[in-house]
Amino acid sequence: MGYIKGLKCRECDREYPVDPIYVCEFCFGPLEVVYDYEKIRQSLTRDKIQSRPHNLWRYRELLPIDGEPFDAFHTGFTPLIKADNLAKLLGIRELYIKDDSVSHPTLSFKDRVVAVALAKAREFNFDTVACASTGNLAHAVSAQGAKAGFKRFIFIPASLEYSKIIASLAYEPNLIAVDGNYDEVNRLCSEVANKYHWAFVNINIRPFYAEGSKTHGFEIVEQLGWRTPDNVVVPCASGSLITKVWKSFKEMKEIGLIEKVNTKVFAAQATGCSPIVAAIKQGIDVIKPVKPNTIAKSLAIGNPADGFYATQVIKESKGFGEDVSDQEIIDAIKLLAKTEGIFTETAGGVTLASAIKLIKAGYIKKDSLTVLCITGNGLKTQEALHGHTVKPYYIKPNLSFFEETLKEINKAAS
Repeated sequence: MGYIKGLKCRECDREYPVDPIYVCEFCFGPLEVVYDYEKIRQSLTRDKIQSRPHNLWRYRELLPIDGEPFDAFHTGFTPLIKADNLAKLLGIRELYIKDDSVSHPTLSFKDRVVAVALAKAREFNFDTVACASTGNLAHAVSAQGAKAGFKRFIFIPASLEYSKIIASLAYEPNLIAVDGNYDEVNRLCSEVANKYHWAFVNINIRPFYAEGSKTHGFEIVEQLGWRTPDNVVVPCASGSLITKVWKSFKEMKEIGLIEKVNTKVFAAQATGCSPIVAAIKQGIDVIKPVKPNTIAKSLAIGNPADGFYATQVIKESKGFGEDVSDQEIIDAIKLLAKTEGIFTETAGGVTLASAIKLIKAGYIKKDSLTVLCITGNGLKTQEALHGHTVKPYYIKPNLSFFEETLKEINKAAS
């Protein structure tokens, strides 16, 4: 039996039943899932969670599903890695990487939200799933939808990195490459969703889909020994992930799994598309749409749907936001790889580069415990590093050529 009470408008609090709807018909505010926390408190314990398989469904009472979940890939429970090498370099006491670059099956945190969305689409008896995507969501819907037997329509900006397009086409969905940016793709998808009876995971299924991001936060709490970090740095595109990480911490406290939430939340964006961080820095609630111009294409949403709510999380948690240049993103990708052996995509570069600036500016205290949310794998955005890596040494298949090269290497290192 599920623990959902219904849906509620985040603006006017008007209540709705559990249906594939996403916007209030009275004020046009977004809808959010409401849970019976008292019932969950009586049912869910640390021991029960820890007795379950290592996937996102170990927190099923706090997810918007009824009955047993459907997830053929057992997504979730990615590593929380203590980044001692990077911490030492940055001069910070305790640093962790929440590493969704190894998420199963498509190497990004979008696997979480799609697992929940498809479970709900099946409950609603949809036979077709769809999405508007900057890349990672396209992969997750293509892969998980194939395994689950759904028909799939994937809409992307035609300018996406070719490696990301190929990664979706491998699963043979109906891939629609639109001549426009993500915001234009999303507007088209809203029109399509209004006409066709399809489960658009980030439109009419959005209230349920977005809840999957909470599992990223639930796992951080559990993996830290049932406590929240002092700081968490989260990359922002639509702004949904940062709101759900914060919600996950508060829900853990609400149902008694932790005693307190004492975390500052920090938003990270690329300077070429930073409407949320711009609002934070200006101290305003109004999100001013921008035209994206950044290598961090997975974060390139110029008119973020949850931007306002992201700014409220920053205020409530007493955090801040930072934006970084494309060169800083590239440098951070390389830094994370050579210090901790983690190859992240451009969004992860945004997270680390922003954290570096936040530490230098004193927003993140050096004696605190900080978690960086790394949300995707570097194999997805290799193009970003073209021309920015060290060059290989080319030699003939002869020991003397190798030894001459070894002398060069040792000389350069000394």
